[in-house]
Amino acid sequence: MKVLLDINIVLDFFMEREPYFKEIKKIFNAVEKRKIDGFLCASSMDTIHYLVQKAYNKKTADDVIYKLLKLFDVTPVTKEVLLEALNSGFNDFEDSIIYSSAYLQGIDFIITRDKKGFKTSKVKVLTPVEFLSKIVD
Repeated sequence: MKVLLDINIVLDFFMEREPYFKEIKKIFNAVEKRKIDGFLCASSMDTIHYLVQKAYNKKTADDVIYKLLKLFDVTPVTKEVLLEALNSGFNDFEDSIIYSSAYLQGIDFIITRDKKGFKTSKVKVLTPVEFLSKIVD
């Protein structure tokens, strides 16, 4: 099973934001144990780096990206993905790129806390709690 994590999920994990951290840690553990195949969108990486660097420092941001690249595969952002994103009907272009990259790579689930940002998604969108209750034992 292939799951793509939205930016807010990754930030919740590395910044240990409550009340989300506990559930998201279980998802990261499932990826680490290869119970699920974890993906991140290529366009998310610079945003994650920027926000972690802003909250902490560049070294921490670099370390976070390195850890993510060891653990997750990355869906590409190509011309095809960008055209799909423009035609997706999403209000938020960042979300539309994440969705389109997942859709074109055959991802099974997008995990996010912002389901409303993915209303027209053809990929099943779940919150961490929904994902854990339905998928992970």
